Amino acid sequence: ITLSPVEWHVHELLYGYLPAIAAGFLLTAVPNWTGRLPVTGTPLLGLLLVWIAGRLAMLVSAKIGAPTAAAIDLSFLAVLASVIGREIVRGRSVQNIKILALIGLLLVGNVVFHLESMRPGGSNGYGMRVGIGTAVLLITVIGGRIIPSFTRNWLARWSPGSMPTVFNRFDAIAIAGGAAAIALWVVAPSHYATAMLALIAAVLHAIRLARWAGYRTLREPLVIVRHVAYAFVPIGFLLVSSSVVLPALIAPTGALHCWTAGAIGLMTLAVMTRASLGHTGQPLTATVPIQLVYLAVVIAAAARIIASFNIARAPLLHLAAIAWVAAFGGFALIYWPLLTRRGPIKG
Repeated sequence: ITLSPVEWHVHELLYGYLPAIAAGFLLTAVPNWTGRLPVTGTPLLGLLLVWIAGRLAMLVSAKIGAPTAAAIDLSFLAVLASVIGREIVRGRSVQNIKILALIGLLLVGNVVFHLESMRPGGSNGYGMRVGIGTAVLLITVIGGRIIPSFTRNWLARWSPGSMPTVFNRFDAIAIAGGAAAIALWVVAPSHYATAMLALIAAVLHAIRLARWAGYRTLREPLVIVRHVAYAFVPIGFLLVSSSVVLPALIAPTGALHCWTAGAIGLMTLAVMTRASLGHTGQPLTATVPIQLVYLAVVIAAAARIIASFNIARAPLLHLAAIAWVAAFGGFALIYWPLLTRRGPIKG
């Protein structure tokens, strides 16, 4: 591997794991947006093989050369963008073109990451910040669709009363405010203007989350977990602001891991657990083992955030690692029998 251990850790989360999750979600959601049949069979298998080739290329990059490994790795996002773009265009779903733009941003971030890693002076973090920022934007855009939607559906069935506020101008302002703060954070992470915009974004997204009536879904962890995952978005903005204003108190890694371990980790598991239950015909409720998976991710994120305050750093880093492995290992153990059994999978 030509990357350092930390660079490999960052790259494989942002440009290995995250694109795979985005592909799974989008290839399921886009047919609903466009009315077209989903991508299946040989094309889907080909996309999977391209992703696997990228992971293998990164592992043997020292043997095949960093440029070759980068080209193979970058091909997945390029192919994914072309597939999603084709479906959006043919389905005349122009309103969803912003999703394609976010995939393009991930691709740009990955290009920058590879170029930085090949530079003798080392990385200055642009590629990392572009990847994390794009992931947060994906959560604010897609999460803004699925969280209030699933919450509304559950409340309508089990707890009639006040409902999540439908998407309106405030949501657009919150997304734009977050995008502006992220853009400035990418280019000037330590500037006081970044701290100011990040603080504003934290307030906007906290208010946005409060408008989705998550407090009324405490009875069903499968629903409330999405609200908890989204909460890491405004907390991350707050930590960005705090790390600029109070650098001696909190390290920038607090915000990084709030968004990665917290928002990305918990939101992706929340989506995967719910979607897997629905597609395999299981009751849409979180069993105790699934709840423990959620708890493990929250513990991992919390431990990693607290460690950024230089409080019991070494033990907390070990706790975060153990909890993270327990969460995703637990998911694999719980869902492997469901996802590998014979029989039709519901769409």
